[in-house]
Amino acid sequence: MTVHGLLLAAGAGSRYGAPKALVDDWLVRALTVLADGGCPERTVVLGAQAEQARVLVPEGVAVVVTGDWAQGLGASLRDGLAALSDSDAALVHLVDLPDVPAAAVARVLAAATGPGSLARATYDGRPGHPVLLGHDHWAAVAAGADGDRGARDYLAKHPLELVECGDLATGHDVDQRPARGDHA
Repeated sequence: MTVHGLLLAAGAGSRYGAPKALVDDWLVRALTVLADGGCPERTVVLGAQAEQARVLVPEGVAVVVTGDWAQGLGASLRDGLAALSDSDAALVHLVDLPDVPAAAVARVLAAATGPGSLARATYDGRPGHPVLLGHDHWAAVAAGADGDRGARDYLAKHPLELVECGDLATGHDVDQRPARGDHA
């Protein structure tokens, strides 16, 4: 079974004030988390300031640049899934989750049983990422991915395995820069 790691990192980070793919080591860290968690095949979707972010992508990681990045996460997810046609499943992760470790990826990846797999990490019961999307779901997920809504609506309507990871991380995305003096 082939599960491809798919990192979404295309946004401008308007609330953050900069594209999150360019923040600290988040891009490299997220790609490393995918590899260390069990996804040696990885693709990153870039958009805002793609050329600056591309130089940070390690060798061996495929890059998809979405021209529709300003439309939101949905466009990134659609373009990323379209690039993975030969895989049984995609493990979707977001660049702005710097506290999510490889162990969370490994736990969700363990739910992969074939192209019909559907699972997502939860953090103290709160849905989060990574999300495992079996190939059988890709067309419907892509059709429903719109604006900043990726697979959320699809996942809410279909049975999936919830994989608790709250003992490993908070799973909170980082939308704003820390205030001066904060040491997160």
